[in-house]
Amino acid sequence: MGIINLINDLLWTYILVALLLGCAVWFTLRTRFIQFRMIKEMVRLLGDSGGKGDAKEKHISSFQAFAISIASRVGTGNLAGVATAIAVGGPGAVFWMWVIALLGASSSFVESTLAQLYKIKGKDSFIGGPAYYMRKGLKQPWMGALFAVLITITFGFAFNSVQSNTLCAAFEGAFGFDHAVVGGIITALTLTIIFGGVQRIAKVSSIIVPIMALGYIALALIIVLLNIKELPGVLALIVGHAFGWEQALGGGVGMALMQGIKRGLFSNEAGMGSAPNVAATAHVSHPVKQGLIQTLGVFTDTLIICTCTAFIILFSGAPLDGSTNGVQLTQHALTNEIGPSGAIFVAVALFFFAFSSILGNYYYGEANVRYLTHRKWVLNIYRILVGGMVMFGAVATFDLAWSLADVTMGLMVLCNLIAISLLGKYAFRLLEDYRAQKSAGIKDPVFTKNRLKEVEKDIECW
Repeated sequence: MGIINLINDLLWTYILVALLLGCAVWFTLRTRFIQFRMIKEMVRLLGDSGGKGDAKEKHISSFQAFAISIASRVGTGNLAGVATAIAVGGPGAVFWMWVIALLGASSSFVESTLAQLYKIKGKDSFIGGPAYYMRKGLKQPWMGALFAVLITITFGFAFNSVQSNTLCAAFEGAFGFDHAVVGGIITALTLTIIFGGVQRIAKVSSIIVPIMALGYIALALIIVLLNIKELPGVLALIVGHAFGWEQALGGGVGMALMQGIKRGLFSNEAGMGSAPNVAATAHVSHPVKQGLIQTLGVFTDTLIICTCTAFIILFSGAPLDGSTNGVQLTQHALTNEIGPSGAIFVAVALFFFAFSSILGNYYYGEANVRYLTHRKWVLNIYRILVGGMVMFGAVATFDLAWSLADVTMGLMVLCNLIAISLLGKYAFRLLEDYRAQKSAGIKDPVFTKNRLKEVEKDIECW
């Protein structure tokens, strides 16, 4: 644990916070605040269906790609991660979660647009992601291979351990179930679905995600309405703790900023390099379309679902002294608001949140295992190892599971941000092309590789 904590301190204190915010501000300015100006277009595009293409091909639609990425984004980060950020960094951490979502959404646009640009044709569908734009765009195969290894470890192993750890803690708190029993059930369900392939993941995610997200949001809105008179005070508390003199003198502002950005990133994944892996699989007529759709995913995750959790905790008067942490703090808060059924609701909601995340996380790992090798037996071993790490997370300690996830996430983010900073100019060019076609009256812009001649030879699918 000592070495893991040392690496975490180095990455998150001195490197990643500055790099994440710096890239987010730069992309926001260069795209002229795309995440705010084109929200209407994002919502419209979400309804676009996947192109039919060849009858033998199994293309994933824009909505299905969105659902898989949201499945990974919406998980324990929304219930346990937010609670941890507030418990450790104070209410001010919520403000910095908002900041990294609002600004970082532009990073999500850039990485997902690049993934579409450099995608390649797989056996029966498209494949792509950071590993591919590092190899084809940057001409750095070693960097692509490094990223593929990092994301496989981060999502397939570390993040899935966090999901199962939190889920088991919630079921223990609500029903008294043993971690090993719950872990065994989750492991069995995970293996059943992941051996069914990406099409099954897409179908399961597109059903589960809307139901679980809407149900949780509905409950949160009810709680907000019941406590509407306290809302101005809660907002003042969040902003005050983010910038207050007392917090600044005690080092609380720095802790709030670090926790807010760290847990915000864990939840919304903007700039992390994860969502591009599924964004690349979508069948669209222009790369910018999927970039816009994935940008909407960041808002959905942080500004809506994470905010719901934060309000529930801060309205409830649950202790923020560190005595209660993670998902148990969220359970405590809901119990204060709606009675004993609150803990049960969190456990049930978390089952859907965490399980859908495990499926989404697995897909990111699978896409990058396929990048490294096409050997079927390697993929099958990976699937078994994912199941093993789900079980490991169920019985591991809270601190070990989250610290390990922070290290692997940090290394992955560092690698991806370097790549998209160097390649971002092509995403900006694509955005200009998309806007030009829309301004010319073309309702459904189409991209062909001859419109970007300097990289035409590196583009396969356009």
